[in-house]
Amino acid sequence: MGRVLILINSSGGLYDFRNEFVEALLKDNQVFVSVPDDVKTNELMEEGCQIIRTPINRRGINPFEDLKLYRTYHNMMKELKPDLVVTYTIKPNIYGGFCAGRMKIPYITTITGLGGAFDRTGLFLQLIIHMYRAGMKKADCVFFQNEENRGIFRKFGIVGKKDRLVMGSGVSLPRHPYEPYPMREETHFLFVGRVMKERGILEFLEAARRLHNDKVFFDILGYCDEDYQETLAELEKEGVIHQLGFHTQVHPYLADADAIVVASFHEGMSNALIEAAATGRPVIASNISGCMEAFEEGRTGFGFTPGNAEELIAAMEKFLRLSGEERAAMGRAGRAKMEREFDRKLVTAAYMEEVKRIIG
Repeated sequence: MGRVLILINSSGGLYDFRNEFVEALLKDNQVFVSVPDDVKTNELMEEGCQIIRTPINRRGINPFEDLKLYRTYHNMMKELKPDLVVTYTIKPNIYGGFCAGRMKIPYITTITGLGGAFDRTGLFLQLIIHMYRAGMKKADCVFFQNEENRGIFRKFGIVGKKDRLVMGSGVSLPRHPYEPYPMREETHFLFVGRVMKERGILEFLEAARRLHNDKVFFDILGYCDEDYQETLAELEKEGVIHQLGFHTQVHPYLADADAIVVASFHEGMSNALIEAAATGRPVIASNISGCMEAFEEGRTGFGFTPGNAEELIAAMEKFLRLSGEERAAMGRAGRAKMEREFDRKLVTAAYMEEVKRIIG
């Protein structure tokens, strides 16, 4: 059997969005997973993965912590001698990729989004470019989730031996089956994602302040990743919003919503949008790469300019004017689009093609 090492910053992200790929790898390989958390490690171990706990400060830029992470990856690869390394998310991509390249171990990298890194200027941007180049240049394949991200990497000369475009992580259609649309007088807008500025929480809260009433509700599904909890608590006390918290099983909450809102400034490919569409729910989303591919304007949802609360409110008002049947038709069209374009089986097949090409 082959030996595959997966480096990632979230066991939940691996299990929820890429588990079909993990299952395919397990058929012919030993799979080792390096993660910093325990959210879905039990599920991964039950399938046959071997877990290696590896602390990662996902958002920190402490050079000593990052050097320690690099050394951890180096020692891990030296001990395991994997036939293939698979990396996801920024730090595993950069430090894991650089390490695998130096040790002449084949590796596959996935760019799951750029965040605000490439919006910077000056020395910080040059440092990011240099680090990505070091991590990517020997990659046997770099997977991108939208064409804009691929174009940015090519512009800055951040290239591997090969690259491919896939529709994000795809959506598991069995795990997110179509659900009948909730025909009722009230409307629930559901914000899905981490509560942080770059996810558009400020615009969502402004819309909630302006539009909430006894028939229009604003719910938030996700954990607070920045210092907004006091504001959220005050608005919840006033009845403006309702916090649902963080949940590893999101499907019931998607099914109970009338429309899902993704207001991000940056995305690789929004899992929230494609899972919502698969469930049969219209979406209201930022007009950015990583979101626009997942909906059709006026047919499966409405778009708006990220950071523009007025446009978000206007999109919500258009949705509020729709009848129940018109909303349900949007949901059905979204489900059909997911079946045609975003089935996770297609994404898994693309990854397995590269695995077989690289290690047989």
